[in-house]
Amino acid sequence: MKRFPLRRVLPHTVIVIYIGLSLFPLVWVLNSSFKTNKEIIASPWSFPEQLLLSNYWNAWTGAHVSQYFMNSLLISLVSAFATLCLGTSTSYALTRMKFFRSSQRIKQLLMLALLVPVGSLLVPMYLLLRDLHLYNTPLALILPYITMGLPLTVFMVNAFLKLIPNELEEAGIMDGLSIYGLLLRVIVPITLPPLVPVFMLDFLSNWNEFMMANLFLTKEKFRTLPVSMVAFYDQLNMNYGSLCAAIMFSLIPVVLLYVILHKRIIASVKA
Repeated sequence: MKRFPLRRVLPHTVIVIYIGLSLFPLVWVLNSSFKTNKEIIASPWSFPEQLLLSNYWNAWTGAHVSQYFMNSLLISLVSAFATLCLGTSTSYALTRMKFFRSSQRIKQLLMLALLVPVGSLLVPMYLLLRDLHLYNTPLALILPYITMGLPLTVFMVNAFLKLIPNELEEAGIMDGLSIYGLLLRVIVPITLPPLVPVFMLDFLSNWNEFMMANLFLTKEKFRTLPVSMVAFYDQLNMNYGSLCAAIMFSLIPVVLLYVILHKRIIASVKA
């Protein structure tokens, strides 16, 4: 009988345990989203007697999840796309262009921005948005999200741009491409696989953000999905099944992004 050494079995065991612990809350929420309030309270670990799809309808319409969902989706997508565009352009400028000593100073400022805690900037950003009459508008979140996500995006994209040989750009210059043509027609297509996970990280960070969304958007029509979860107890009258259904709605963009972009994510990891 073939024996498996402990050093081969142990890592796989740890991985399986980790995956199980990670998936257990998700499976429990999914299971509870099909149960009645009485079933959840009486037997929280059992399977539902019947699949109660009305919880999803109640959450989507009764608690206005549809409105909060679209608000979060619009703000997160616009912020992530703008951050990626600005971050890629900035990284290309810092990597390929010479600004004497300014280039190094810009990198130092971006590094310093990564060390600043978000909580210390809430009051200054609130005052700035109020004075610019952007408070309680979608731009009150889009602009801060871009600002907070730009430093990390610049450094991540910068690491990939350093791997691209200069000969490709020289060939593009010989063909008559401008600096914008080089960026859009040479650099972006080559770095597209690495840019996909960068975009996903920015999107997920914006999608799950709570503090700024809770402070800068107080009008209900602009409220995002994470903030709306806090008020679900009042809106749904302690309906735990509908609350679990709303949580499942919040996972839809994350799952769809992975399903659509997983091949590029795997390609970037292999690269």
